[in-house]
Amino acid sequence: MMASALKAPLPPDTVHICVDMQRMFAEKTPWHAPWMPRVLPKVERLVAHRPADTILTRFIPAEKPGDGQGTWKRYWESWAEMTRSRLPAGMIDLVPSLAAFAPPGEVIDKTSYSPWQGLALDQTLEAFGATTLVVSGTETDVCVLATILGAVDRGYRTIVATDAVCSSSDEAHEAMMTLLRERYGHHVEIAETEEILSAWTAPSPLGRDGRRKRRVQPVWILG
Repeated sequence: MMASALKAPLPPDTVHICVDMQRMFAEKTPWHAPWMPRVLPKVERLVAHRPADTILTRFIPAEKPGDGQGTWKRYWESWAEMTRSRLPAGMIDLVPSLAAFAPPGEVIDKTSYSPWQGLALDQTLEAFGATTLVVSGTETDVCVLATILGAVDRGYRTIVATDAVCSSSDEAHEAMMTLLRERYGHHVEIAETEEILSAWTAPSPLGRDGRRKRRVQPVWILG
């Protein structure tokens, strides 16, 4: 068990980013993450706690081998069997237990490790008025790491649920946990799921329809 580093209760404007909990990592593919069944109940607890305050990302593979630019072209040639043209139908979907929460949870697709590509995530979080992010999902040393570093760069209070992240590499997972604890202490807090839930009790800013209230951007009329 890793010592907690929660610095304060979680505020109402907390958003949970659930990273790439997809069938292609849960099932028997070359990208199978053996820990996923073990962490899935923890991820489910976090999502179920505030489904309307959750963003679920999906990593979308290239359509066919050789697609992409630069090193991504070589990457998809190496992982040809994981391109969409060769994967069985439905493998890029969220695992069923999490797909059931979207909606009200929002799904953001991405074609690289980071969910911060483009403007979708930034704009969604701005509309939520978010200041604090809880991160869970797979894989700790790849897409989860990219999610965390993007949040750090943008100044979000970032909390990693240590028992709700997983990797296909034990060594890389442990290395990332050590890195976060020893090098990112000013930016990243680490805690287990139950402690996060216990600290996340402030009322959620939900509308009557059960969805999060979003900030309305002003419209400026010139002339």
